[in-house]
Amino acid sequence: MAFLRSVDVFAKPIEGTRTTTATGGIITVIASLAASLLFLSQLYLYVGGDVRHSLHLSESTISSALSLAIPDAGREKLAASQAHPVHNHIQRARLNQIELKVHLTFPHIRCTDMDYAHDGASKSSGQFDRIHGKNAFRMTPATPGEMALILGKTEAAKYRTNPGCTLKGAINVPKVGGSLSVTISSRAWRVAAAMFQQEIMASQFDPMKRGQKPTHSLPNCTHHIHSITFGEPFPLASDPLEETTHTIDNESGVALHNIAVRLVPTMYKRPWRRKRSTYQSSVVSHIVQPQTLAQQRSTSLPGVSLSYDFTPLAVHHVERRENIFIFLGSLVSIVGGVFVTVGLVSGCVLGGVSAAVSKKSD
Repeated sequence: MAFLRSVDVFAKPIEGTRTTTATGGIITVIASLAASLLFLSQLYLYVGGDVRHSLHLSESTISSALSLAIPDAGREKLAASQAHPVHNHIQRARLNQIELKVHLTFPHIRCTDMDYAHDGASKSSGQFDRIHGKNAFRMTPATPGEMALILGKTEAAKYRTNPGCTLKGAINVPKVGGSLSVTISSRAWRVAAAMFQQEIMASQFDPMKRGQKPTHSLPNCTHHIHSITFGEPFPLASDPLEETTHTIDNESGVALHNIAVRLVPTMYKRPWRRKRSTYQSSVVSHIVQPQTLAQQRSTSLPGVSLSYDFTPLAVHHVERRENIFIFLGSLVSIVGGVFVTVGLVSGCVLGGVSAAVSKKSD
């Protein structure tokens, strides 16, 4: 015990010899406030964490279109040879896919007059169902809520007995560029265009019909994009393909909405949580008018045409927090350092003042 007392550096003042002053109280309050502010700021920085961004090369995969391009007989031989390198690439491509979700509404076009396709495989030809399954995309009459959202309640009331069409569903696509189109079916377009052309020609030869508007109009391609998502969207970025209405206000109501999407693979990591493979999207869109389609002799049908591709670089978004022991050590050093620093400064100031007063009195 005597040895332990001899090495005690925390000397205790004798009871009654320690004096307290108002100046010391002010200094203690200032030190406490400074320590509290530094403590709260350190806690805020720890909870907020540190965000780091870095660029990496993204993965490249083979397109599933390669397997479709192989003839049936060759595909059977390829399946029989499990060790074939091309077959192995195709198997890896099927595993390396993301989900493409689509939710669109065309308020002026019936579902029987609609068609859709992915990478050239259309619903009308039956290829889409063979590749993705029959229930991957479903076309249903638009609900009153969807019609009111696009046209307004007053205008939507006129379409209660003949609502538009809503396309909704999801398919798995490989992580390579592709295209998706939701358009008027070729059959419906031929019928509507023929009737419209007939009336125009009849009005040219019949003086009684000159100047009159045709009774049969072309399908209006106004549409609303509820959402189009690729994989899991990056939660900290806004989605440009969500809840947007595109009104076709030209005289015919016919147009092609071209959308080009660049997908940026983004690895999202938060503290104490697993990594998430997400995607950010950069979107450029424009409306192609019917005059342009006619001049270019385009084979595209009116509606929505979306093309997408993946950037060769991936973004890693990592939110980090320092080690808990380093954080606790910082807190202790802040509180102790404030009081020690204030004590040294106040001791020097008070000592200097006392020396000056005693010298002056002498």
